[in-house]
Parts: sequence; C-alpha cells; structure tokens
Amino acid sequence: MFFGRIQYFGGFCVIGGDCFFTMYEYHTLPNGIRIILSHTPSRVVYSGVYINVGSRDEAGADEGMAHFIEHSLFKGTEHRRAHHILNRIDGVGGELNAFTTKEETAIYASSLVEHLDRCLELFADVLFHSTFPENEIAKERDVVLEEINSYSDTPAELIYDQFEELAFEGHPLAHNILGSKRNVRRFTPDRVRRHLRSNYTPSRMVITVAGDVKFERLVRLCERYFAGYEDHPSAVDRSVKPVFHSFERHVNRHTHQAHLLLGCEAPDIYSTDKTAFTLLNNILGGPAMNSRLNVAVREHYGFCYNIESQYVPFSDTGLFYIYAGADLDARERVVRLIRTELERMATTALTDRQLRRAQQQFIGQMAINNDLGLNEMQSIGKACLNFEHVDTLEEMNADILRLTPADLLRVADRYFNTDNYGELTYGN
Repeated sequence: MFFGRIQYFGGFCVIGGDCFFTMYEYHTLPNGIRIILSHTPSRVVYSGVYINVGSRDEAGADEGMAHFIEHSLFKGTEHRRAHHILNRIDGVGGELNAFTTKEETAIYASSLVEHLDRCLELFADVLFHSTFPENEIAKERDVVLEEINSYSDTPAELIYDQFEELAFEGHPLAHNILGSKRNVRRFTPDRVRRHLRSNYTPSRMVITVAGDVKFERLVRLCERYFAGYEDHPSAVDRSVKPVFHSFERHVNRHTHQAHLLLGCEAPDIYSTDKTAFTLLNNILGGPAMNSRLNVAVREHYGFCYNIESQYVPFSDTGLFYIYAGADLDARERVVRLIRTELERMATTALTDRQLRRAQQQFIGQMAINNDLGLNEMQSIGKACLNFEHVDTLEEMNADILRLTPADLLRVADRYFNTDNYGELTYGN
C-alpha cells in the first residue's frame, strides 16, 4: 500500500518501431482507500471504485448478497432518491454502471472530464450513505429474480455457473454470483446494510481513473469525498483454499446445439506461471480467428460456430476452460479435437518463429484493448486491488517477450497433462 504519499511509475518502450509512454500515479488516503490514475488524452474520463468483496465472501442464506448490493446501491441515499442518482450522471450525457464477480464489486462511470467531480461524489454517496428503502428493495428483488430467469434460459451462460459449482464443490467459489431465488426473496434492507458494513471497508477499496486529469486535482477530490470514513476490520475471510474436483457430467436439455465446457485448474493471480499461461490461453482459444482451437474445430471441420478458451485467475487458484457450441452429432468429435490440441500444447514445444508470432499478436491485442479508456480504467482498478504496483503495458510486454518455448511447454505440461479435468455438456 502507499500511505499518505504519491507514487509514480512510468514506462517507455519501442516495439516494431513504435514508441509510446504509459504513466500511472498512486496515492493512499489515511483510511486505506487507494487511488490510481492512468493519464489518457481524451475529453472523456472513466472513473470507478473497485472493492475487494465478491460472491465468494458470502455463505448460506447470504449467497447472492454482493450482487444484490451492487443493484441496490443506486436505490436511494440519505441525500438522494433513486431517480436523482440515475440522473446525476446520465443527465450530463454520462453512463453509470456496476458489476459483481467472484472476488470484486465495482461501480463506475463514463463522463466528460469536467464532470469527474460529480462522479466521485456520487460514488461516495452510494457506498457510504445508501439507505436501501424497503419499497425499492422489493422492486429490485423482482429485477434480480428476472435476471436469474434470464440466465436459466441461456445455456451458453448457465453452463459456466454449473461448471464452477461442480469444480469447486463445497467451497464459496462454487456458488453462482446471482444467488438462489430462495435467498433473494429473503433479502431485507437490514441484512443488506449489515453485509455492506461488515465487508465493504475503505481499505478494500480502490478509486481508479483513466483520463486527462491532473493528479493533484484527483487526490483533492478523493480527500474531499472519501477521506472522512474510518476504516475497520472486514469480515472477509479467504483463508480456506479451494480444491478443484474432476468430473464428467452430461445434462439433458432441449437445445438446438450441444453446449460443452472442458476445463482444469490454472495458476492463481500471484503465480509465476501466470504470464506464460495467459499466452497459452491466447494461442489456444483467444479472440483471434487463427487460434488453434478455432482452426482445428471450426475452420477445418465446421463443427461449431463459437469455440473459445478463458483463463480466470483468482487470489488463491485459477480456472481454465474451453467452451464450444457445437452440432449435437459432433459433440464427441469436438471433445476429442480439443483434447488433442491440449495434448499437443503439453508435449510439443513451439518453434522460435511460432512463439515470436504469438508474442507479437498478444502484444498487439493488449495495446488495442488498453487503448479503450474504459478497459484501461477497469484493468488497473482490478490490478491495484491485488498488487502494490500495477504493471504498465510496457512492463507486461517485456514479461511476454522474455518467455521461451521451454517456459510455455513446462507450464502447459503442468496444467494440461493431467487427468484432473472437468467436463460438462448440455444437449439432447
């Protein structure tokens, strides 16, 4: 953490003849709230508050509470009614939003630079002064229940939740973010307030901003709106490490295509294997049309419209999974093709030329992604929750370029050359 002082990290790099510069500035308020700014030349500023509390920090009857709080924060404060909150940002052409993951909750906004003040003030208001009025909570219960119904009607989304329930059975990471209908129907304003006070403490918060903002001004605004709230111990307890369970499950559902998910344990967010695994994931099933899985399954055989892999690192474990929506008759052949590609990655090293191409492709993808201010703001916010130093794009590029074929082969062998897989399929 950076207490009471400003920290600066910058980077300069030349790749393929192009020069660029990244600058992050840091500050920590006396109550533990961290601030990070990424300077981007734009009239639009992206701001948010990331909180190191998510669905894994719930148990029993409170499962689904973090997501419900994310919805309910905008339903009224000591100073504003719900429609005043919505109009505060939208009324000047901005956008206000929020999301919940297994380990984080975030509220964020996009606005013109001159409206950063009102964004930060609103964040503080909803986080520390929300009243959760009963009539608004009652309406939001119905909204969340419909969101649960929507997921249930979408097998391509539901399958991820069920996969994680099976993979981490018996651990808080297993339960889905939305919670159960039974729990949601029983959430009351008092329970919401109690959970918020117990878990969402200042030292678990990061204020993240990307835009053309003077850092001294940002610090003054954050001191004005956030410094007055005292920190206290949080009830969050992540001392029990999750264990990945292998399984093979088929669920009979009336679908027009087979939905399948094959996955295994992966490096956690602090692992020294994380960079190599990230590149492996991109080679196998990243967004590019030349990913190995896309070429092997879609381009060669036309078995599916969509096939992709995802790597999700948590604080104490990680998940890697491959999703495919395939023709019902081709389901078993698709699984065999996927397993062949995984075995190939774990047993055959990339050539130097293949590695260089993969590195340059990934570096280009990251640069394009980070060029979007919203993505940059969210990326540094999440990183700052877990690390004292957020790597610049140049530092990440250097880490990727240091990887060797032997590094990738070692990591692929460790995680892919195993019988400890989960396999879940939906279909007739």
